[in-house]
Amino acid sequence: MFRKIILVVAFIAGPAWSENKSFDLQVPNILIESGFIKHLLPRFSLKTGIRITPVSESADAAFGAYGVAVFRQGEKIWHLEKVDGVYTDRFAQWLLSDIGKRTIEGFTQDGEPLFFADVGVALEAQIITITGDAGQGEVVSLKKCGRCHVINASNRMKAIGSTPSFALMRTFPDWKNRFEAFFTLNPHPAFTQVKEVTEPFSAKLPSPIVPIEVTLEEIEAIVAYVAGIVPASLGAPMQSQ
Repeated sequence: MFRKIILVVAFIAGPAWSENKSFDLQVPNILIESGFIKHLLPRFSLKTGIRITPVSESADAAFGAYGVAVFRQGEKIWHLEKVDGVYTDRFAQWLLSDIGKRTIEGFTQDGEPLFFADVGVALEAQIITITGDAGQGEVVSLKKCGRCHVINASNRMKAIGSTPSFALMRTFPDWKNRFEAFFTLNPHPAFTQVKEVTEPFSAKLPSPIVPIEVTLEEIEAIVAYVAGIVPASLGAPMQSQ
């Protein structure tokens, strides 16, 4: 009789366990220590059935300085950077939804909210100085970045689908910094050389693919070209049910 009960329980619970609706989220200590994460994540899980495990190392998603702005703490803007996926996408959409915003602002200490969903009030207009040649930037982008990224309609079917397009990256608040220093951001250091800037590849650790070689002038041109790209429309956030 006892064995039958175990089998029945395993049969009922098995599909739920195997689905494993979860992902890891890299969270800075300052957010952990504030108690905000213990307030935020369980409420998302209760609404969606998706479990999020906060970790200190690299993960499927991260709260930090990069990605989409999702909430602010005083004058500090917190962003969500993530890999594409059903559960990470749902989390990003939830944070930007009305219920997500109410949850963010529902966390208080001594009756006062510490986090706010209206990130716009803390963002100041920035004057971005562009000095490169945009025409040259398009040519260089297609030639040296187009094998992985969608640059424009001309290489839409030739790039790697899992890498973000230039139009998508143009939506990032820090897009200019990212493009200027792209060669320092993974996975680029493994196969990118910048003339008179980066060290040559080690003989023991050569580039795993045909390397990309660019100059600082070409990087400035790429930035000038990206500055003129219309940012991708990400659409309205999905409303949680």
